[in-house]
Amino acid sequence: MADSFDYVVVGSGPAGSVIANRLTEDRDATVCVLEAGPADTHRYVRIPAGFVKLLYNPAILWQYASTPHPATAGREIRLVQGRIVGGSSSLNGLVYSRGQADDFNDWAALGNEGWGFADLLPYFMRSERRVGAADESIRGRSGALPITDPDWRHPACEAFIRGAGELGIPRNPDHNGAVQEGAGYFQRNIFGGRRVTCADAFLHPAIRRGGVDLRVDAPAREIIFEGRRAAGVRFEQGGRMLEVRARREVIVCAGALHSPKLLLNSGIGPAAQLRQFGIPVMHDLPGVGENLRDHYTVRMVWRARNTRTLNESSRGWRLGLEIAKWLAGRPSILALSPSLVHVYWKSRPELSRGDIQVLFTPGSYKEGRAYVLDDFPGMSCGARQQRPESRGHVRLRSPDPREAPEVQPNYLVDPRDQAVLLAAIRLARQLMASGPMAEYFAAENLPGPQAASDDELLDYARRRGSTAYHLVGSCKMGPASDPLAVVDNTLKVRGLQGLRVADASVMPQVPSANTLAAALMIGEKAAAMIRADAPAG
Repeated sequence: MADSFDYVVVGSGPAGSVIANRLTEDRDATVCVLEAGPADTHRYVRIPAGFVKLLYNPAILWQYASTPHPATAGREIRLVQGRIVGGSSSLNGLVYSRGQADDFNDWAALGNEGWGFADLLPYFMRSERRVGAADESIRGRSGALPITDPDWRHPACEAFIRGAGELGIPRNPDHNGAVQEGAGYFQRNIFGGRRVTCADAFLHPAIRRGGVDLRVDAPAREIIFEGRRAAGVRFEQGGRMLEVRARREVIVCAGALHSPKLLLNSGIGPAAQLRQFGIPVMHDLPGVGENLRDHYTVRMVWRARNTRTLNESSRGWRLGLEIAKWLAGRPSILALSPSLVHVYWKSRPELSRGDIQVLFTPGSYKEGRAYVLDDFPGMSCGARQQRPESRGHVRLRSPDPREAPEVQPNYLVDPRDQAVLLAAIRLARQLMASGPMAEYFAAENLPGPQAASDDELLDYARRRGSTAYHLVGSCKMGPASDPLAVVDNTLKVRGLQGLRVADASVMPQVPSANTLAAALMIGEKAAAMIRADAPAG
């Protein structure tokens, strides 16, 4: 017989961890969390720089790739996703960025009542424990996830921020404050030199408190229905197919690739696609897997002079010194996020809000190698558009739930995205050519000074750009009038009962930021709505 709980949560990432924690604050509620990957015990998980050692590990990362597309030079682009307790929060770039207030006001304007920034601010604040200066009317101080400023400083970082000031871009000490625009240091979920995952902050405390049963190495294969009501989940563990039942609700928190895939494998999605693979149609819902969006990022590299960069500090005896510093609790390169400095700005001065971002790090990576540092002193910038218009899809390749999905983000298909990305690339060059950076600027390696025209820069972007791992939108939230809406404003799957989706896949648009903070907010709001719907007593 199947085990039975009040709630079954599929996925232990940011939203899933928060939901499991909040639902079991009611001591009589029980939650089963299904995680496809292993426990979060790998030695590199809590070393911030350790994620570079894990990127090719199929045991803890889904090794997916996009379908080749002419707009990105016919390349496959690696789209690895967390497959471990804590989800991608156990392996990501550690940046905590909410986005702009108008990002969420846009969601509300699309017909999603209750999702404007004023509605969501309490949920952002609830999960965070801001360590450092902050406006306490909009920043949380008592949440479980610590959000800190970098304690390691490099002179080129300060020069980069001063260079932004020369271009009229002000220093902004809190990009999660009232205004995002400006230049400053990224905030991150690092405390005491160690990564704090969402499982550390929310899931593990809930397990210790009681009421949460976490099952690892347990990929969900299909949602079980009784009539039109979700009644549980069929999952695989130890080579056996098992079932867990939900007395109240099933909540899917598997991310922008796996949440739509699970719905499709369960017969929920575009009927034609399901019939193509012989999957019985439980519910014809055309938007499942559509509206996929992501930030496309172009990396640029410069040779540095007159300073030691991360490239040299990560080798030989200097690396040993950094390890010793980290073990002693002192500032160390082991406790850094990959991007240290941000510039949020506008592609055109007449815009009412920023639409581009430039990221800076006093280090650089080998061409075509993921996070392998160069042998020469280097600095790098990432350039990206904040709110891309291009949208793609997640679809099945076969009826086998074990097979990877077809993922096509359609990067740069929309001409508007091309124009805005070019503006971001040109801003990165202006920042690196500023007066304060002259002391450290030796030469541009990538794309190189020979790439000067829009066509040349766009060609470089097509050939060298990549994902920011900010995939959203594939189970979008929207009103009944939206033909692609998968969930309503309470995150219930339209046309079914007892089933919600609560993760980055419900975002109708990608926010002007990394997606961790918004995913946590979605988890907080979902938990509040689920608790409000729970039967009294």
